[in-house]
Amino acid sequence: MDVQIFASCGVGFAAVYVLTEDGRELRLAEVTEDAGGRRRTAATYALTEPSPVAEACRIGRPLWLTTEDVVRYGLPGHAFAPVPAFVESPDGAAPTDIVSVGALPLGGEARLLGCLLVACRGGDGFSTDQRTLLELYAGQAAAGLEAAAARVTDRAETASRLRPALLSARGGCFVLTPSTGHIDVDTAVLNLFGIPPEDFDGDVSALLECTAPDDTPALMSILEPQQTDSDQRLTFRIRRNGELHWLGLCCRVLTGPDGRTRRVLGVVSDASHLRNSADDVSLVQRLSAALSRATTIRDVSRVAVESLRAPLNADRIAVAELEGDHLVVTVLDPPEPDAWPRSWRSEWRSEWPDASCYSLPTLRSALREGHVGLWPAGTELEPSLEGVGPGGLAVLPLPADGRMVGVCVVGWDGEHRFGPGDRSLLTAAAGVTGQALARAHALDAGHELATMLQRSLLPRKLPELAGGVAVARYLPATVGLQVGGDWYDVIPLSDRHLALVIGDVQGHSAGAATIMGQMRTAIRAYAVEGHPPDVVVAHANQLLVGMETDLFATCTYVDLDMEEGIAWVVRAGHLPPLLRLPDGTTEEPEIEGGPPLGVIADGEFPMTQFSLAPGTLITLLTDGLVESATLHLEDGMRAVRGLLAAADPAEPERVADGLVAGTRQRHDDVAVLILRYDGMQVRPVRAQWAVWRLPDAVMHARRFTARTLRGWSVEEENDVALLVVSELVTNAVAHTTGEVRLDLTLTGDRLRVAVNDASPRTPVKAESVDWEETGGRGLLLVAAMAAAWGSVPLSGGKQVWCDIALTPRDEPAPAAAPSP
Repeated sequence: MDVQIFASCGVGFAAVYVLTEDGRELRLAEVTEDAGGRRRTAATYALTEPSPVAEACRIGRPLWLTTEDVVRYGLPGHAFAPVPAFVESPDGAAPTDIVSVGALPLGGEARLLGCLLVACRGGDGFSTDQRTLLELYAGQAAAGLEAAAARVTDRAETASRLRPALLSARGGCFVLTPSTGHIDVDTAVLNLFGIPPEDFDGDVSALLECTAPDDTPALMSILEPQQTDSDQRLTFRIRRNGELHWLGLCCRVLTGPDGRTRRVLGVVSDASHLRNSADDVSLVQRLSAALSRATTIRDVSRVAVESLRAPLNADRIAVAELEGDHLVVTVLDPPEPDAWPRSWRSEWRSEWPDASCYSLPTLRSALREGHVGLWPAGTELEPSLEGVGPGGLAVLPLPADGRMVGVCVVGWDGEHRFGPGDRSLLTAAAGVTGQALARAHALDAGHELATMLQRSLLPRKLPELAGGVAVARYLPATVGLQVGGDWYDVIPLSDRHLALVIGDVQGHSAGAATIMGQMRTAIRAYAVEGHPPDVVVAHANQLLVGMETDLFATCTYVDLDMEEGIAWVVRAGHLPPLLRLPDGTTEEPEIEGGPPLGVIADGEFPMTQFSLAPGTLITLLTDGLVESATLHLEDGMRAVRGLLAAADPAEPERVADGLVAGTRQRHDDVAVLILRYDGMQVRPVRAQWAVWRLPDAVMHARRFTARTLRGWSVEEENDVALLVVSELVTNAVAHTTGEVRLDLTLTGDRLRVAVNDASPRTPVKAESVDWEETGGRGLLLVAAMAAAWGSVPLSGGKQVWCDIALTPRDEPAPAAAPSP
């Protein structure tokens, strides 16, 4: 028998089936058997028929059968029934030997390539170790099958041209005990490494000494793994007789009950048939040398992209880290947003367009299986990957220390034909990149901690707004520590108001990021309490002054009435907002400014008011976008206004992308917050009533409500509204002091009843009420009658509100009733 791997596993017969072009049948590509064999096998198997070959492909995992199991697959009317087709004698008589069978699908769950069929003498089946080794070999065969398929375009020619890549590939098996370093190997493995069997003492170091120095770390991470749950694959170089040769390795880690590695079973094969260019070796050597000088994750990603894009003639390359179950993109090349699918741009709020692996099955499958995936033009992929490589896509899992630390995605626009050497080249490049990425993690732990802190303090998503669209972009500095204090926020407030905030804490450090998070949280809290803009900023200033820090912060705060389009702006040492008007002109409104936060305890922060017309873009930014050592502030602001004037306000995401697209070398963070103000499509109708503290205050509030609802043509829900008004006004008058105000708001098919009082105490609905008591049922009635209710803090008090769903009306509501 030609294949040493099969001989080591007791296999007397092996056949490879490949999937036909229509994906309905598996066609015989190659057969090999021991010297005494006279078996033959079926030429094709339909994927729908009940055969071991078809069923293994359908379930996507190996199928192991004893003799009794094999007989059950005999099909009535089949040419080979009742005995299995693959063990029939040439004369048609049933064989006398007893066999066990294994059917192993080739390829991952995302792409079926074919099936490996093996049989051995004896009916007890393959041992556990034999099964493991054959599964590993099936992985190697799948790689060879894909490479062979890439060399031919006519599927009919495949069977006659697959032999160099599949069953007759030279190779053997090994079993390694990591705790002792002892390795049991086939003679074929020693021949591949160029070690005479009589000179081998069973120590794995003898094999490592033959490995090319650049590939030794990657090989050691496979042979000395941490705990792992997946097969590990690697293409590496060894020096034999003074020349470099490529070998392929696939292994599986077996752990004991204590979770420690007990044994490593593997398959080594000759991979020279996958290599056809000496330039590939020099490319990996240059990549390895460049990565040795990279000390940060960003540097590693940048070096990998710059080293691979030109030799591969690729149109797009992205490198992403694996953090938990999320992929975090570190480098995109080209950096222009228009070069990437829309789904990537929509997540491009910063340089961390993270996405869950579960939403990207192709990447998740490649990471789990641990080997390079090649997808030619026309392959159906998830929408987020189709636009990355319409002419061809390569997915490179990045291995290190027995696990996957990231992924590299390479895409081509024009049709790219994957050559026989592409898989091994990309596998070797992925191995050295993964090791460098893991090393950068260890060297860059402090920066990573600060970066994660900063990312966790920024809003992950902006809220959906009624009457506008908000987008934001944040890019960290590329020079220095790369961690700063820029922040932004969008805060929905009561009464259809909205707060836009952007700020910058002095310096680049973890301390600056921490202060940034505290300032963002404080401003959000003060804003939600209902304070006016100048009070919000003043409170934040006093908070920062009282902190034990020498850092200060700048900030611009905008309170925008989404109904009326009126904005109140407060500046604390920060840049003013820029406006793009509906006619395409831009403005830099005159905004009075106060001192930076944290400098003067009793600093004054005046408010400036201006109006927005529907279709206006309001842009808030930090100085990292418009000022640097080579760019004056006035020139930077002028350039931003030019970009805004030329932008299309219908797509604010593209506007934000265009503003940050040219900021590749950054000495400071860049933050941009853009709101397109559209105005309210349905203008609310409002009415207010100041509740007099008289014995009949509730009666007057009910009469005002009844008059207002009649004017608004609200009739069916009149009784419900009057009951809610009675309960809310009664609670406010009975349990608070000071002014009480009743607000009625009609918006579309919803009526909101709100009562404002001067007490900050939040009402609590009782869990149960004793029916002999005379009170305590008010909020229970409100909750039962309303579609929703709640309480929000206001400056010096609170508002208790209740929404009542109305029957849809055809005629528009009239104007609001006058307030007393």
